[in-house]
Amino acid sequence: MIVTDFRNASINAIEAGFDGVEIQGANSHLVEQFLEDGTNVRTDEYGGRLENRTRFLLEIVEQVCAAINPHPIGVRLSPFGQYGGIHDSQPLELFNYVIELLSRRRISYLHLIEGRGSEIGLTDDLHSGALNNAQLFRSKFAGPLISAAAYTAATAAETVANGFADAIAFGRWFIANPDLVERIAGEFPLNPYDRSTFYGGGERGYTDYQTYQAPRAVAAQH
Repeated sequence: MIVTDFRNASINAIEAGFDGVEIQGANSHLVEQFLEDGTNVRTDEYGGRLENRTRFLLEIVEQVCAAINPHPIGVRLSPFGQYGGIHDSQPLELFNYVIELLSRRRISYLHLIEGRGSEIGLTDDLHSGALNNAQLFRSKFAGPLISAAAYTAATAAETVANGFADAIAFGRWFIANPDLVERIAGEFPLNPYDRSTFYGGGERGYTDYQTYQAPRAVAAQH
């Protein structure tokens, strides 16, 4: 059973030395295909009503929690995402419902992808009219909330300062800048990322980016 596969994978992760696990419920992957009625056309206990479409995710959460607690367990969701053509007829109702249920289960954190950048893995084009997920769903989840997608250092700081998220996740910029935290703190320029190397399977574009080197002072000539 697939739910058991998630449980076993979480156990394997902890045994391999990971601090915790994050359940992928975003980006049009299997869990989100169950959640959204644009893809879930089942007529059994896993389809139709909200209670049924969320059953698969909640069974995974419960199995993983039972298997690896007290290790951290997070869930990643992408409300209003459009990756792979995913959609739901009532997304606000759906994700309010899902997030409230996850909050009751006291998972370690909730990780939300902003709809404006839901296809950021494929393109840098943004959905500028997308709703602000962190702001919209902050009140529905009692624990720590991580927000991701198309952030800059400035917009990340603003989001945290406004109380919409407790932390911001970076992907592309962290790949290109192994010292991203130090660069942001020091207001240093960032390495540009090379999208052509994404998902390539080799070290190029992943482990060959350089850390920041401050320009050397030039001695005055007399």
